Amino acid sequence: MAGSDDNDVEIRSPHTVEEMTAVSEVLRQIWGATSVMVSPELLRAVEHAGGYVAAAFVADNMVGASFGFLARHEGRPALHSHITGILPGVQHAGVGRAMKSHQRAWAADNGIEWVTWTFDPIVRRNAWFNIEVLGARLSDYLPDFYGSMSDAVNAEDESDRVLCAWPVDPSVEDPGPSGPTERIEIPTPEDIVVLRRTDPAAAQAWRRRVREELGSALAAGAVVTGFTREGSYILEKPI
Repeated sequence: MAGSDDNDVEIRSPHTVEEMTAVSEVLRQIWGATSVMVSPELLRAVEHAGGYVAAAFVADNMVGASFGFLARHEGRPALHSHITGILPGVQHAGVGRAMKSHQRAWAADNGIEWVTWTFDPIVRRNAWFNIEVLGARLSDYLPDFYGSMSDAVNAEDESDRVLCAWPVDPSVEDPGPSGPTERIEIPTPEDIVVLRRTDPAAAQAWRRRVREELGSALAAGAVVTGFTREGSYILEKPI
């Protein structure tokens, strides 16, 4: 399996306690947490048990990290990517794409059919990347999935998430809804991370609005088919 998907990005699989400690610290820095988010001991155990731990390097500096564990999606083997993050300043340097490609290649090498992960549905850049760049599918809406979170990114907001599913075989097609549908769009805030700090009430209003509109649409069988540059989900909803 190739260790890099970009000339300037190298993805490595750590194994030692020292390497796991570095991964743990990078994840803490990415989320601005005051305490360890994932302990080196847990990362070591996940890797030793056959799970997934990886780190991204640019010019031999660790700039991102990821870990996941074996799971199932629609009854089939899956790699669930629990945490994947990139340090500020390198988030538009192809690191994210290289890390996801590495996950997909690792899954293929291990006979796994899906890569799954969750993301905050009102973070535009993540929605755009997951839907438009990767072509991942959105599945379940998960209200307040992790409960209260105290890191600098989530800032005590309710931790709603959407489950993403990415087929390891890129030729697998999304079946989409059957029968007639109508096209709907669901907007998101321009920058929820800033809004949480500057106007918590407005951030909460956005949270509840997207939870109601997107959550209800997915529960009713709607399929997300795209994400606009203006920041709206595009869905095909059964009539």
